Amino acid sequence: MSLKSCEKVETNVYALEIALEGDAFKAAVTKAYNKNKGKYNVPGFRKGKAPKQFIERNYGKEVFWYDAIDAEYPALFEAAVKEAGVEPVAAPFEDSIESIDENGFVIKCKIVVKPEVELKAYKGIKAEKEKVTVKKTEIKEEVEKNLQQNAQLVTVEGKAAKKGDIATIDFEGFVDGVAFEGGKGEGYDLELGSGNFIPGFEEQVIGHKADEEFDITVTFPEEYGAEDLAGKEAVFKIKLHKITKKELPKYDDEFVKDVSEFDTVADYEKHLEEEIKARKEAAANRAFESAVLDALVDNVVAEIPDVMIEKEVDNQLNEFNYRLSAQGLDINTYAQYLGMDINALRESYKADAEKSVKLRLALEKITELEKIEISDEDVETEIKTYSDMYNMPVEQVKKYVSAEDIKADLACRKAMDLVKETAVAGAKKKAAPKADDAAEEKPAAKKTTKKKADAEDASAEKKTTAKKPAAKKAPAKKKADAEKAE
Repeated sequence: MSLKSCEKVETNVYALEIALEGDAFKAAVTKAYNKNKGKYNVPGFRKGKAPKQFIERNYGKEVFWYDAIDAEYPALFEAAVKEAGVEPVAAPFEDSIESIDENGFVIKCKIVVKPEVELKAYKGIKAEKEKVTVKKTEIKEEVEKNLQQNAQLVTVEGKAAKKGDIATIDFEGFVDGVAFEGGKGEGYDLELGSGNFIPGFEEQVIGHKADEEFDITVTFPEEYGAEDLAGKEAVFKIKLHKITKKELPKYDDEFVKDVSEFDTVADYEKHLEEEIKARKEAAANRAFESAVLDALVDNVVAEIPDVMIEKEVDNQLNEFNYRLSAQGLDINTYAQYLGMDINALRESYKADAEKSVKLRLALEKITELEKIEISDEDVETEIKTYSDMYNMPVEQVKKYVSAEDIKADLACRKAMDLVKETAVAGAKKKAAPKADDAAEEKPAAKKTTKKKADAEDASAEKKTTAKKPAAKKAPAKKKADAEKAE
């Protein structure tokens, strides 16, 4: 027996005494001798051939005791917590050798265990669910998008460039008469009014004709990503090669036949309506399920050990760092782009990590209450799924994933299905209009608000777009790229 005592010393913390004594300890010492005897030199014997008692006489009788502890302790610890009936959530801490001699050893340690969980409710959880409708304007937007995708570019002859045209330009930028790095481009297709270049650039191309050469003067924003250009005035020399514009196809039955399997505009729009409705229903279902799981988390009553939350933060950051690596970034660089250190970034993950931990505890409690069991056949099916997903032999999958872990995951999955299936959907309540909202109902005010929003969106886009004539990639762009990885 490896467990001598187990005592609860504070919430979710137990103190254990673990021992290995008598013949079992002597056998462990002999095993340690056989493994490590080659490390010791004993006069009169070739290295690794000296009998155990001679090594002990030269190096001390305790020479193999600590090797025995290192070899045996992991299995002893696992047996002890199993005997105690507790489930550690982290490695033991404050572990120390209480006593050791030729007859054995006793180790004292403390462990943080999984908390006791109470669930207020998990069946019949109520949550709001949006009622899905499709507006005619949504169908029109979808049609317009398809028309834009099938538009043809036609050359504008003899007319000045205007907003919405595409200007093919060469450009080179100068600050104080000196060309700067990244400020040059050739044959660049710039959609005027897109906001892809810094403020004032596109507006000064408007009004010029093909084959014109001209200068434009702009000032880089103070918050521009490249510090050596921020706030400075620059002159760009422009050569306007050509102007093109999008020409939309005629929206009729012939267009519908070309881009779809339908013969008439009516059938096509009915199909679009069904597609839009399906997308919105899927989104509504996801939002409903998310609200149900949020409610389930709120129903968890437990004192969560900090170490569980920290481990979940580690898991989430490691997963995110793996995705960042595909874009040539790492977690520390990402944190710098956000203007924070790694500790602040960890802190930003804690709320979501706590939610994840509570959800897992809730699902595990449901599997216990509902006596959910997973068969060996279920486990084999899941292993086969992993095998197919990662193109890996079944036996190799079994080396990386234990059957017990798979059973636990499948049981939680069934518990989640139970919560979702028994959830009750209620109509989403409309928020009462605020005074400001009521003002926006007036056509004139609504128009002004829209223009302001458009301007703010364009400004934000300009601040984060990499395709500005200043060509140093701003941190805001890399931040956006990193967020895409999520």
